[in-house]
Amino acid sequence: MVVRLPGVLVDLFPGAVRRVEVPAATVRDMVDELDRLWPGMRDRICDSRPAIRKHMNVFVEGERATLKTRLRPGVEVFVLTAISGG
Repeated sequence: MVVRLPGVLVDLFPGAVRRVEVPAATVRDMVDELDRLWPGMRDRICDSRPAIRKHMNVFVEGERATLKTRLRPGVEVFVLTAISGG
């Protein structure tokens, strides 16, 4: 599966790239694989519950995902940072 990461997240991890292919059956597996590649990335995407942080969004096939969301082979997953302001 292909993961697309936001530039603000990639900038925090030397060697990280905006597009990466990883093997994963669920979003949780994907996060674990990203953390294996770039230690500490899990803590940027997930909180201690564990769940996806409020300021992060993960989309699979256009739908907001949770850590339990299943991933089919070849799917693209988008990790986005939430934008807020006033």
